[in-house]
Amino acid sequence: MFARNFLRLLVLSQFAASAPLIAAESEKPDRRGIAAYVSQQALPVQLDGRLDEAAWELAPLNARFYQFQPEDGRAAPEQLRTTVKVLVDQDSLVFGIRAWNSDPEKLVGALARRDKVARDQDYIGIWIDPSGHGRSAQFVRINVAGVMSDGIYRADEDEEDLGPDYPVESAVQLLPDGYTMEVRWPLASLRFPYGEAKPWRLMVERSVPHADGMLLLSAPLEKESLHFIAEMEELEGMEQVLPVVQDKPYWELRPELTQRFNSDYGQRSSKTNVGLDISARPRADWVFNATLNPDFSQVEIDAPTSNGTNRIALSLPEKRPFFLESADVLGMRLPAFYSRTVADPRWGMRATWRGADADATALATQDRAGAVVMRGSPYETQEHASAGDSKATLLRARQHGGEVVAGLFLSDRDYGGGARNTVLGMDGQWRPPSKGDGSLQLAWTAMASRTTAQFDAEGRAAAAEARSSGYGYGRMNYSSDDWLNIAQLEVIGTSFANDNGFVPQAGIIKGDVELNRRTGARKLLLFDAYETELHLGLRENRTMKQETVERWLRPGIWFYAGRQTRYWADFGFDRQRGRAGAALHKTPAAHMGIESTPSPWFVKLKGELTLGRQLDVEADKVGKGGKLELEANLRFPLPGGWSLESDHQWNRAWVDHENLPDFSDSAWRWVGTLHATPRDALRVIVQNTSSQRQDLPPQMLEPWSERYRHRSLLYKRTTRHDRIVSIGATTDANGALPGANKGLTLKVQWGI
Repeated sequence: MFARNFLRLLVLSQFAASAPLIAAESEKPDRRGIAAYVSQQALPVQLDGRLDEAAWELAPLNARFYQFQPEDGRAAPEQLRTTVKVLVDQDSLVFGIRAWNSDPEKLVGALARRDKVARDQDYIGIWIDPSGHGRSAQFVRINVAGVMSDGIYRADEDEEDLGPDYPVESAVQLLPDGYTMEVRWPLASLRFPYGEAKPWRLMVERSVPHADGMLLLSAPLEKESLHFIAEMEELEGMEQVLPVVQDKPYWELRPELTQRFNSDYGQRSSKTNVGLDISARPRADWVFNATLNPDFSQVEIDAPTSNGTNRIALSLPEKRPFFLESADVLGMRLPAFYSRTVADPRWGMRATWRGADADATALATQDRAGAVVMRGSPYETQEHASAGDSKATLLRARQHGGEVVAGLFLSDRDYGGGARNTVLGMDGQWRPPSKGDGSLQLAWTAMASRTTAQFDAEGRAAAAEARSSGYGYGRMNYSSDDWLNIAQLEVIGTSFANDNGFVPQAGIIKGDVELNRRTGARKLLLFDAYETELHLGLRENRTMKQETVERWLRPGIWFYAGRQTRYWADFGFDRQRGRAGAALHKTPAAHMGIESTPSPWFVKLKGELTLGRQLDVEADKVGKGGKLELEANLRFPLPGGWSLESDHQWNRAWVDHENLPDFSDSAWRWVGTLHATPRDALRVIVQNTSSQRQDLPPQMLEPWSERYRHRSLLYKRTTRHDRIVSIGATTDANGALPGANKGLTLKVQWGI
């Protein structure tokens, strides 16, 4: 009865939500295009960065570029002229970029890790939306040393996902007055519909850090836009080549071999793992992926985070390629699907389809024991390490329109023996046309769960009486010349669970409002700010029994200035409750943060600091305390074209009662990478974490202390994106135990 009634509700709701789609399709915005030269034959372009082949003489010149930062709406400076030419054949898109610079000695760019190309470097970025929906884009950024960052951008959340890696090739040629760059992007790695579809969209960006962090775009994007790809332009001529290439099949096999030798506190062991990834695209709109016995252990461990005495779990980013193929189609908030819930699958399969007006994906895996299952409550997250195998299934479909996108999904986790968790849901977004008075976006999610799985202290799942519950979420974003406002409401039922998702709390109602008054450029005491904002944040978090868990009132300021400096400060008139029935404590505190690029070698300084009254949840007592997160990234060019990256991170949270330290949680992490060539790198990770409690009467809590230490050394050779050989050594030590866990790993991945 539960599933049948909810399915009826979904069908009716989605039909109503999709009603304006037909009308929206007829409204085509007036956009200028980016011209390309299209050939039915392979174009003989040698990728050397020189732009001297005859084919480049045939390509139209696109020379329109606009400033986006530090000040939008202005034409690109003449001394920083940028032009783009595009060649298209049956195999790839080839871009030829000419970037002038009156101060070429100030170009910034050295060898670095993949996906580390950022605004502190001179780079060219290429953004492509092959579906034409304007909801997502595949992108690459390539700096003047040839280092690449790539990923997927999702417009609805205005966020970049650097997980996907594309087989894009590039070459750069430095010149006395700037540089030229050639980029080849295979059509096989671009995901587009079959048959008639919307025009492809394209945008090219150029970063010039020495010109006060200037960012130039080929599209006239304004800062009040809701997202970064709001003004992408049509790539002209693709209709001439797509009928030929859309039936062309592509296959890729990626076997991998991992050999490990471990000494676990004196107990020696070894393990050999052979896995295989398969990717097949029989035609343009279908992609099939399979993984057999993959090695999902992370080559680089997660950076430590400090949650203080809070008992609510934090999410972590995805790093495993199997889950990234359909990230644009999934396009859901964390509660719906969180791939970290899959720990060590024996196998996994996924199929993804992309049409002109709709898309869909299906994913299934058989996971071994070890998956972390979260069950939330208003005040804490209970995590169970599943002691048995399970099967995870996800089905997802969406319909697109010019204004509305509406989706359905099904999530299921089966532990066997009648123990399972099933979630049905719907979601959508509505983005009406802007009429010059601002941009509006509405987003919603509704889910219903049915759970029969319960876990004992050892993580064993057993069938229990079914519990049904629901989840609802709504958000409104409004952006104009004068305002940037966000309002959110989230309702999570007491028994709601999604074992394939991220639901750290349950039984709560949360409301958030952010009001940001844009006050334009201002001359401050020590410098000029390009942008300033006055901020007011409001939050109310209550249980279903109307008990306040958390209440915020936070006025503050934000500004953007030279050297890509962003600074914000809030003063929080907050209240917080640590557990049911306890007092609602006053926790006033100052919150501030800064992000900047101090110099060409000091490429990133980022810090967040909270100081004031902090709630010690375990002791249910307020004391003086705070939280500090600090990141400092350094880059040093070395002789012979070598380079060194040195990234530092510090975290600390503490609470002091009666001027004595009661709780502290600290972490330090250093990642150093030495690059000898674009293919060879040697990386070192040093990471220390410690936490302790020293309680005094009358709390009578048991004192404890924990210390962990990680050291690793990894050599990695990458001949292309899917051909990697690495060898690494690790040492992990628990301060409470003598000795350490030591390991040696050899891993070979070889794409065919």
